[in-house]
Amino acid sequence: MHTWHWRTWEELPYLTCSLLEGFPHGFFTSQFWSLSLQELTHVLEPEASNSYRLKQVHGNIVVTPQEITSKLSAGGNDIEGEGDSALVLGDGLMSEQPLQALWVASADCTPVLIADEKTLQVAALHAGWRGTASKIVPQAIARLIAQGSKIENLRIALGPAIAGEVYQVSEQVAAEIGATIIPHNDEKTIIDAMYQLPNSPLLPDPNPGRVRLDVRQVNALQMEMLGIASEQIAIAPYCTFQSPNYFFSYRREKQKKVQWSGIVSR
Repeated sequence: MHTWHWRTWEELPYLTCSLLEGFPHGFFTSQFWSLSLQELTHVLEPEASNSYRLKQVHGNIVVTPQEITSKLSAGGNDIEGEGDSALVLGDGLMSEQPLQALWVASADCTPVLIADEKTLQVAALHAGWRGTASKIVPQAIARLIAQGSKIENLRIALGPAIAGEVYQVSEQVAAEIGATIIPHNDEKTIIDAMYQLPNSPLLPDPNPGRVRLDVRQVNALQMEMLGIASEQIAIAPYCTFQSPNYFFSYRREKQKKVQWSGIVSR
């Protein structure tokens, strides 16, 4: 089993995963809410030259720092804001050079951190149900492979997110996500097949037309379909909704607050 460790910085707690050992990384708690990304980057790796984030849109767009720079200088529809506060739209980042800090924000969605033990490149992804339905993790892995990664060298940690037992969705949403692992277009067939899976990502819900969905489990299944071994994947044993002392949860608080997760390339 992969181990998760609580670390502290100036008495504030954050989480790391043994699978990403050797890469500066952290799944930060709500206690870090007031710190800037520069400060958070400094917590992980004081040498890191630049930190990068995106305007997250619940999609599957994955970009590199170089692409961010060229999009910002070109202007266009895939940018929000102006001047120094302008952000490129997207939900995934992948490094191209050493000491690049990549950050994603989440409240109940899954923060995914990926490291390549051979190329030393990293990726940070924001995988909500929509991003999962549009396969953001396989998309990022395809880009890493195009950049020289091999499947067997990837290590992937899925951070704190809302757990399946408390995440109620419509059968329609479950089927939309399920279609990424069960190639079928009939809603009922997909739902039935998802229930049959070992470690099923679905749990029944007392309300008609509703189910409980474990989004992280679906992401893990998408990765296993790409040939990634279960030993290469770790899922944090923490639920944002059920851990109010550590994490913001949009479902719990109905407020747009986030916690940051980041990783630095070596």
